[in-house]
Amino acid sequence: MVKLLLFLLIFATATIFSHAGSSIISPTEIKSFEPKTVQLQVAAKSCSYTVIIKTSCSSKSYTRDKISLAFGDAYGNEVYIKRLDDPYSRTFESCSTDTFQISGPCTYDICYQYLLRSGSDGWKPESVKIYGQNIRTVTFFYNTFIPDGVWFGFNQCRRGSGSAVV
Repeated sequence: MVKLLLFLLIFATATIFSHAGSSIISPTEIKSFEPKTVQLQVAAKSCSYTVIIKTSCSSKSYTRDKISLAFGDAYGNEVYIKRLDDPYSRTFESCSTDTFQISGPCTYDICYQYLLRSGSDGWKPESVKIYGQNIRTVTFFYNTFIPDGVWFGFNQCRRGSGSAVV
């Protein structure tokens, strides 16, 4: 009995601390967002990122929709990929995980991330994970269908800390 109580106490404490400071944030539609399409200049530093997108098992079996991605930091540094999808490579199938190697402007820690879907098939990502050198890994949890024709995602940047706040 004492062992059971001790186990429950340890489990409860671990659960509380693992969720401390975290909150559930839902993705939102961003009507005023326009991605930066600035080309990297020769002198500008470029950084590599890995983006892992997991498609929900409750998504359609596949999508032919065009999928765009934008993410950045609180200081206005932004990475924009006009088209991630490739209908010939079976990208974004239901229950799949797709990994993309992306080069773009260097950023500080990522605090916003948006997806844009254009098409009639529909698509439901479960999560988007981004990591790279010198930034903390961040995961954005969607688990909802992305509306057609609008940027949709997360902005966790602190207000007043940069141009990324929309």
